[in-house]
Order: sequence, then C-alpha cells, then structure tokens
Amino acid sequence: MERAAVGELVQSAVDGDAAAWDELVRGLSPLVWSVVRAHRLSDSDGGDVYQIVWFRFAQHLGRIREPHKAGSWLASTARHECLRVIKSLTRLTPTDDPRLLDRVSDDGTPEQKLIESEDAAAEVERNRRLWQEFEELGESCRRLLRVLIASPPPSYQEVSAALGIAVGSIGPLRRRCLGRLRARLLDRGVL
Repeated sequence: MERAAVGELVQSAVDGDAAAWDELVRGLSPLVWSVVRAHRLSDSDGGDVYQIVWFRFAQHLGRIREPHKAGSWLASTARHECLRVIKSLTRLTPTDDPRLLDRVSDDGTPEQKLIESEDAAAEVERNRRLWQEFEELGESCRRLLRVLIASPPPSYQEVSAALGIAVGSIGPLRRRCLGRLRARLLDRGVL
C-alpha cells in the first residue's frame, strides 16, 4: 500500500469513514502480522498483540502527526507489544515437575490470606465487644474477674485476702459474674 494512499485513508478514517478504516486494516494487516511472526509468538499471544496494535491505532488515529507513515507507526507499535509479551513470558517458568506443582506456598494462597485476615479482624472486634461488655459489669464483678484471670492464677486464699471475700463465696460469686457477662454477650450477639 502506497504511503500517499495510507495518508488519505487515515484522514478519511479520522473523519469517520468506516470503509477507509476497513481498507486500512485490510491493507496493513499483513505488515502487522509479519512483525508478530518475526517475534515467534504463539498463535494466542500473536492474536492478542494484533488486537492490541489495532486498538491502540484506533485510539491514536486522530493524533498521528504523519498519517502517510501509519504503516511505520503500526510496525513500531507491534514490535513494542511483541517485546512486552516476550518480557512477561520470561517471568513465567513452566514446569512438568509434579513436586513443584503440588507444593503449597509457605505464605498460603491469596484466598487463605484473605480468610485469615477476615478471621483476625473478626476476633479483634469480638474481643473489643467482650471488653466493652465486661466494663459494663458491676465493680465487684470486674474486680473479682480481673484477679481470677491473672497469670499465674491466684489461689482462692490469695483472692480472699486481696478482695476481702470469704473463700467459700468466691466460686458462687465468680459463677454469677460470668453468668451476667455471658447474658450480656448473648443479648448483644457477641456469642
């Protein structure tokens, strides 16, 4: 296809002439395919490059400074796209080694990471709400439960001495306080 004819067709295509566009594609497709084939891409990758080149050409059609050199623009764009595809393919290393294919990443899959992060966020929220309800208990329950959850756990004699509660009352009082906390958590949908 002659450069002058290409320039006229580009100008007509810019003006909206569909027949001129069709003629450009028909006349310059062999050029694009020759560049793609020269880079020895697979049929699938070559087809993708071909589509991308024409898509980019359509995007830039009105901005091409020298319409008569549209063939050069297409060839250059095809070459750049082929090199981009080749570069992306070199990052992948296909293998037939079943040991590598079956290996699970130490980091886990993206899905596992998402589930773990959602679980962690839910646990943080549950703990926040638990402590919020804990703070709503009466002072005596909060004091008793705080002492009982100490690490290492104190003996009932130590609890009795610290809080001034009879040793025989600690168990029943603990049960009532935990029952109140459980009821609050159930009412709020935390449990």
